[in-house]
Amino acid sequence: MIYFDNAATTRPERAVAELAAHYLDEQFYNPSALYAEGYNLHRELEEARRELVSFVSDPDEFAIVMTSCGTEADNQAIFCGGRRGNIVTTMGEHAAVYAAAQEAGRRGTEARFAPLNPDGSADADALLELVDDKTSLVSVIHVNNETGAINDINTIAERVKAKNPRALFHSDGVQAFGKLPFRLGRNIDMYSVSAHKIGGLKGTGALIKRKKLVLQPYIWGGGQEGGLRSGTENVLGIAAFRAAARTRYLGGGIEKNYSAVRNVQSRLWELLDKQLFERISPEDGSPYILTVAARGVRGETILHMCDDRGLIIGTGSACSSNAAKKYSRVMQACGLGRELIDGVLRLSFNIHNTADEAERAAEILNDVVRTDRELTK
Repeated sequence: MIYFDNAATTRPERAVAELAAHYLDEQFYNPSALYAEGYNLHRELEEARRELVSFVSDPDEFAIVMTSCGTEADNQAIFCGGRRGNIVTTMGEHAAVYAAAQEAGRRGTEARFAPLNPDGSADADALLELVDDKTSLVSVIHVNNETGAINDINTIAERVKAKNPRALFHSDGVQAFGKLPFRLGRNIDMYSVSAHKIGGLKGTGALIKRKKLVLQPYIWGGGQEGGLRSGTENVLGIAAFRAAARTRYLGGGIEKNYSAVRNVQSRLWELLDKQLFERISPEDGSPYILTVAARGVRGETILHMCDDRGLIIGTGSACSSNAAKKYSRVMQACGLGRELIDGVLRLSFNIHNTADEAERAAEILNDVVRTDRELTK
């Protein structure tokens, strides 16, 4: 089986799986407890938090609020950061930001949405036009989860702050953390990440925030996460997140992985029949995502036919697969016409995928699309 849907979720790393017995059988204590076993776990979690932050920023300047997922981290940023005036974001956001901004609008904080470029990146100039002196929060996704387009969030954040220094800047970094060589610039206030996108466990995410940034709590209760997100800590999930991040960052891994995955993506695109497929992902986008459109076929049909042949792929954001609208909001915002939008396929990669898998996947995709087109003539 070839698994090319890693933007949806990844197989847990072996190092992560090996942690389960230790934390479930031996270190099962409550890290908020006062006895020694609980306090020792608390110290371990503090070390894990600091290390996770260190991979993208200075842990003396940024703190981390552990959450249940990237969606919760995005929601915390939107609802705790955008509490007045207006929120400015883009049409290319993950549903966790887009829907949260819409809800904020219903609650009285105006939501403004900037258009996209054809590759799925944010139209930065149009976004800046929406920012004014009443803007409380700007949120721009780092890597578009449907096309892989990379937004230069450090530069965009700098431009936002130049126009309104009081506006907070947030980015959904779920498809970037552990994948792109990147450091948070001085104008970014909040950054959302998720464990299961990089070989960690589902059920763990985080909001990285500036220490000096004062936010209201998102979940009230016992005061965990510095009072910002109450609830007994997910010790195994946090330890697994740390272990997974280490496999991506330590020993120069982030750059080596980036290059290796780029080779897999490039090989797949090289072998796809250009008479059958049109590329949507930009050439300079994340190597971890390759989105194409198969002409004259339905993406969902191709997905199932590929599955029967041992290739697992996606048709876009997994979080949008149950949406009532027939076509992806992001693909529509990219300007895809009816002749292409029905055949959108998202292939996404992990550090463990190989060029051999790319070659076999291209063979399957070419054959499946040709077969389907012949059957529907």
